[in-house]
Amino acid sequence: MSYKQMTGNIISATKVEPDGVITNSAASGVWNLQDAYDYTRGGNWPNAANAPGRGIIFGGYDTSVGEINSIEFISIGSTGNALDFGDLAGTSSHGSACASSTRGIFYNGEYANAGGIQYVTIASTGNATDFGDMNQNVKEHAGFSNASRGVRAGGRVSSSRQEHIDYITIASVGNATNFGDLSAARQDLSGLASTTRGVVGGGIASSSVDIIEYVTIANTGNTTDFGNLSAARKETPGTASSNTRGLFMGGAPNSGTILNIIEYITIANTGNTTDFGDLTGVTSYLAATSNTTRAVRTGGYNGSASVNILDFVVIATTGNASDFGDLITIRYGSGSTSDAHGGIAA
Repeated sequence: MSYKQMTGNIISATKVEPDGVITNSAASGVWNLQDAYDYTRGGNWPNAANAPGRGIIFGGYDTSVGEINSIEFISIGSTGNALDFGDLAGTSSHGSACASSTRGIFYNGEYANAGGIQYVTIASTGNATDFGDMNQNVKEHAGFSNASRGVRAGGRVSSSRQEHIDYITIASVGNATNFGDLSAARQDLSGLASTTRGVVGGGIASSSVDIIEYVTIANTGNTTDFGNLSAARKETPGTASSNTRGLFMGGAPNSGTILNIIEYITIANTGNTTDFGDLTGVTSYLAATSNTTRAVRTGGYNGSASVNILDFVVIATTGNASDFGDLITIRYGSGSTSDAHGGIAA
């Protein structure tokens, strides 16, 4: 007796099998119990340990060659080395990134069309395409998003720190629109999001700060106080989130050793951070991305050179990071995002 299965939301007599541990599989839908059993035994059935999500890493700075234009990607639900995705329109570092489930957005930083915005289609590979422009030719800013709106906050224009926040509609193309202001002008800050709130933390005002503040992404307006990091930190702490919990990783205080600490917040509440664990090494100017279960740190600066390290944690627990793999190119000051981060997935 023949039967039909729902694969990729299309009824078909021929099933579409997952291509490796779930990444961008078309094998969603209704499968029979034997198939589910077989793929579970093989480690290829969706669960908390192998949740989907493609992470994208844009640009950055390689201490051996300078600014770079390469884009790489990882499958967050598995482990392994990054793969080549394509290139930015020009070399760029100290930008930021955000995404919907289909598009990855890079807000330019140093060099490449300062003030410009580029995008890629996450499920494919290829070079970035022009999206539009930010309100300012700014670098060292924070980016975050929900499923439809991307937000860019703060940064530096020449030697002048900025408090401005602007936003885009990810599914369209065009220039950014004014959103509101931070509580104070600062650079080197980082952003994360749930489906409703965008949170920014750290950075430099007159010196490094421990400030955390938030906005409601669907609205416009100025930030509201959220709480504080455990210590003031600059040099772009890495940030990642599920829909409930946000992580801050690494960075550097006003003076002293670069940090390896990870701490977390519950995004729907307000309050100070709580200790989570440690990265595999001290790191500043790092980026990070996530799916609903895992956060992955992508590169960074260890005090003497940029690194190609990828390490990860399970967001819902606490503990130290574990090795994930390596980037193709060593880099710090990159922008990282994914198609399954906390601003998208409930």
